[in-house]
Amino acid sequence: MQSTPAGTIVIENALDRYGEQVRAALADLGTAGGSALEFGPGYQLPPAADLTRFFAASELAFADLGSYRGKKLTMLDLMRNPRTRTTKTCASLVIVARALDHIRRTGERAIILSPSSGNKATALRDAVLRAYETGLASPGQLGVIVVVPALSKHKLWDSPLSSDEMLRSCNPVVTFDGAEPADVKPLARALVDGHSYRLRAEHGVNLWYTLDINNYKVADVVRACAEQEFLPRTGGRLHVHAVSSAFGLIGHNLGAQRLAAAGGPEPDAHYFLVQHLATADMVLSLYFDSPSRDNIPAYRLDAATGLYRQDENPRFPLVTFGPDENLDPTFYTRRPPTSAEINPIIRNRGGGGMVVSLYEVLTRYPQLRGMLGPAGVVLPEDPRNLREWSLVMALTGILNAIDRGLVEEDDILVHGSGSYQAADFEPIPAPYLTPVTGVDELAEVAETAVRAAESGRALASSR
Repeated sequence: MQSTPAGTIVIENALDRYGEQVRAALADLGTAGGSALEFGPGYQLPPAADLTRFFAASELAFADLGSYRGKKLTMLDLMRNPRTRTTKTCASLVIVARALDHIRRTGERAIILSPSSGNKATALRDAVLRAYETGLASPGQLGVIVVVPALSKHKLWDSPLSSDEMLRSCNPVVTFDGAEPADVKPLARALVDGHSYRLRAEHGVNLWYTLDINNYKVADVVRACAEQEFLPRTGGRLHVHAVSSAFGLIGHNLGAQRLAAAGGPEPDAHYFLVQHLATADMVLSLYFDSPSRDNIPAYRLDAATGLYRQDENPRFPLVTFGPDENLDPTFYTRRPPTSAEINPIIRNRGGGGMVVSLYEVLTRYPQLRGMLGPAGVVLPEDPRNLREWSLVMALTGILNAIDRGLVEEDDILVHGSGSYQAADFEPIPAPYLTPVTGVDELAEVAETAVRAAESGRALASSR
């Protein structure tokens, strides 16, 4: 899908290549059961032959980043879909494929609902658009509603789902300016709890709330499958990831467990979490058994430079523009329940975590541009044009940790989960976004989308 630098291993259509493993993971998830009170499309996918074109965006790659202080650095490039540039593509494709299978089996309509800090919204919308483009569904059968914090609207990618009037009316993008960015989650949840039954009773449409870790980690088993096939086993490879809730690493671990159960070696990956100061909850939980911000070291203002400094804990920024800075609104989750799952894995197997600051990322920025360029990832000359900071955060975190003597492993795999700049996309125009102040307004948006899809379906059937 894009040029391949020398030394890079490309895995085309990973969801197709490892489709059996994904389907098996879904089947096992289905046996675990779910809520009988809430709609779910089931745990099957359409026939593989029907999904080959649809899954084509799930390309992965392993790229050599060279070495740093004697440690080998490799990147797992999860950003090769040019319409999203983030890892959310694979999970979104699987989510939409499950909805497509339900539609195919039952003839019932479905609307996917998801809160998002930005990237999940773009990826889900792209996956729905791909379903339209490949003829697997029509707007009258399948739609998507995303709810995004107002401060993330600059991260939303324009596409025919917003530029086309009919598609826009069936697939609204909702913004919410709550006290906390993560307030979009209870808002979307309230729509399901208060209005999904009525939408089904009055319109025959199923509202599927997809923000569940199980909906994401089944797709991320492909990371472990690709690693096993293409990278030599070294024993205790360190996997570095900029995280909000660590869905990707938990999905990798699930894949490693499944490969072991099928006769492969036991999982031995070490996991390393990178976060920023505004939401450092997972690193805090890992080291203090609590996400309380009371455990963030005390920063003191350096009057000579205007910067804030601390020297009591090397796992937190030594220098920052502000103790509470929000480096990237992508990472907005507070107190993620996934800490309870990832903490014992790291403590038993190995790994760790780091919190980074914008000052630290900017200090390393020229170094990161030089490191990533040969691997095919172009950072803008002016960092103010960078719109997704996940990858530069992850690299800054691991390089800081190496410099501070906190990394024992010599083989390091950085999960490139997101990087895009202003030149890569056009944001959705403000008139095409729908701001809401509460669940009643959100319900009106959903009702309008349902009726628009009904009108489109009626028009199509009359032709």
